[in-house]
Amino acid sequence: MQTITASEFKAKCLHLMDEVNRTGEEITITKNGKPVSVLKPYSALPKTLFGLHKGKVQSKDDLISPVDMDWDAD
Repeated sequence: MQTITASEFKAKCLHLMDEVNRTGEEITITKNGKPVSVLKPYSALPKTLFGLHKGKVQSKDDLISPVDMDWDAD
C-alpha cells in the first residue's frame, strides 16, 4: 500500500484518483506522520443479499435420496 502526505495528495488528487481506479491499489494519506484517510477504488454493493453466494457454496452429500434411519415424527 502506498503512503503519501496530505499536502502531496492535495497537489496530485485527480491523478491519484485515476491511478487508484486503474490499479486497484489503496493509498494511505498521512497528516503530521499519522494516517488520517485511505483512498481506495469504489465498489458498488449489491442491491440485495439474495444470491450473493451463488456458485460459492457446495454440498458433497446426497440431499435427495432417502435416509436409512427410522425416526418417529409424533
